[in-house]
Amino acid sequence: MSAGPPTYSIRTFGCQMNEHDSERMAGMLEAGGYTRSQDPEDASVLVFNTCCIRENADSRLYGNLGHAKRIKDERPGMRIVVGGCLAQKDRHAIQRRAPWVDVVLGTHNLASLPRLLEESQRGAAFEILEQTEVFPSALPARRSSPWHAWVSISIGCNNACTFCIVPAVRGKEVSRRGHEIVEEVESLVADGVVEITLLGQNVNSYGRDLGGTPLFAELLRALDKVDGLERIRFTSPHPKDFRADTVAAMAECNSVCEHIHLPLQAGSDRVLKVMKRAYTRARYLDKARMVRAAIPGVAITTDIIVGFPGETEDDFDATLEVVREVRYDAAYTFQYSPRPGTVAAGLPGHLPKAVVQRRYDRLTELQEEISLEQNQATVGRTHEVLVEGPSKKDPSKLTGRTRTNKLVHFHGDEPDFSDGSLCDVAVDRAHPHFLEGHLARGGTRSRRVSLPVVGAARGCAPGA
Repeated sequence: MSAGPPTYSIRTFGCQMNEHDSERMAGMLEAGGYTRSQDPEDASVLVFNTCCIRENADSRLYGNLGHAKRIKDERPGMRIVVGGCLAQKDRHAIQRRAPWVDVVLGTHNLASLPRLLEESQRGAAFEILEQTEVFPSALPARRSSPWHAWVSISIGCNNACTFCIVPAVRGKEVSRRGHEIVEEVESLVADGVVEITLLGQNVNSYGRDLGGTPLFAELLRALDKVDGLERIRFTSPHPKDFRADTVAAMAECNSVCEHIHLPLQAGSDRVLKVMKRAYTRARYLDKARMVRAAIPGVAITTDIIVGFPGETEDDFDATLEVVREVRYDAAYTFQYSPRPGTVAAGLPGHLPKAVVQRRYDRLTELQEEISLEQNQATVGRTHEVLVEGPSKKDPSKLTGRTRTNKLVHFHGDEPDFSDGSLCDVAVDRAHPHFLEGHLARGGTRSRRVSLPVVGAARGCAPGA
C-alpha cells in the first residue's frame, strides 16, 4: 500500500439511487481524510455498492469479492466494504460466503460508514438497519460531475410489484421536507450545478406521507424558481400516480425538461394485473396521450419486461401494440429472470429461454425502428445541448444531451468549451441511439437567467 493519506475506491452497481448513495459515501470518506485512488487495487478501502435488481447480481458481487480477497491477501491492511441493496437483503450470506469482508452496511445507514470503518480496525463490522438513519442527501457528497447533481426527494416504495424487491430492501416510502430539497438545490446551483435529477422510487407519490407538504407538482414549481438552475429531470414516476397536475407543471416550468420516463412493463391487462401494477393498458395510454397533448415535442421513454411468468403470445402482442401507439423515443427492455425474494419468482409459467429471446428480439427490432424515426424528426432542427465533454468514441467531437435527453455528438471549434456549457446544436444525422450535428451559428434560445457569457458569438454560454 502506498504511503500518504488513506485512499478509497467505490464500484457502483445498479440504478441512479445507488449512484447517489456512492457519491454520499465518497463524500463521507473524503471528509474523513481519504482521497480517491486512481487504481482500485491500490486503495486503502474498497467499496462495493451493490444492487439486487439485476440478473445474477450476487454472482457478480462474489466474483468481485473473490478478486478483492486476492488483493487483500497481498495487502492485509486493505479493508473491503459491501453496501447497498444486496447487502441489505443478504447480510448473513455475505458474512458466511465472504468472511474476509470487513464492513457490511445496508441502504438505511449510509451515515454509519465512517464509524463502521473505525470499528473494523478491531474486527469485522456488520450493521443493517431497518429504518433510515439519516436521509442520504443530508450527508456530504463527492459529486462525479461539477454541473449535474442527483437530489433524493424520497426513499423507499409503497408499491407491491410482484417482480420487484425494492420495497423489501429500501423500505416504506419516506419523503424529504420540501424546504430541505429547495435549500439543497440552491446550494448546488451556488456551487456551479445547472442540471439536477430528482430521485425517488416513485417521485409522483412524493409528500403524501408528510401532512401539509406540497406534492410533486408543487415541488417542481418551487424548484423552477431557483435562479441559475437550467434543467430539472426526475426519475422515476409510476404511471398509476402520474397525474394532470404534474403534466401541467412540466409544461409550465421553464427548467423542467421535455422528457418523461413512464415505465410500461407490459401492454397486457392480464399481465399488468399479475404484476400488481395498479393500472390498465387504457389508463396508461391515456396518460401518454395527456403528456403529448400538453408538451409539444416531448420525449417518452419506458421500461418493458419480456417473458414475465405466464406471458402468452397474445400478451406479448399487446405490448408491441402499445409500443407502436406510444412511439417511445427509447425503451429499456429486459428479459424476465426470477429474483429471489419476489412474488413473481414463485409464480407458475416461467417461459423457456428461447421463447423469451425470440420475443425480446422482436421487441428490440421494433423499438430500434421507432427510435430511429423519432430521431430522424430532429434532423435540420437546432436544439439546446448541455455539454458533457469530449465524445468517448471520437475525442475530436463534443458530446451532450438535449432537453429531451437525446445524446448528441457534434463538431465545435471553440477550444475552451467546458463541461456544463449550454450550446445550440444543429442536428445533421440521426441514429437509433444518438444524433450527430454541428455547433449552430447565431442560434437563439430562451434562458430565464443571465449568467456570465463566454464565447456567445459562437452560440455557447457556460452554465458552470
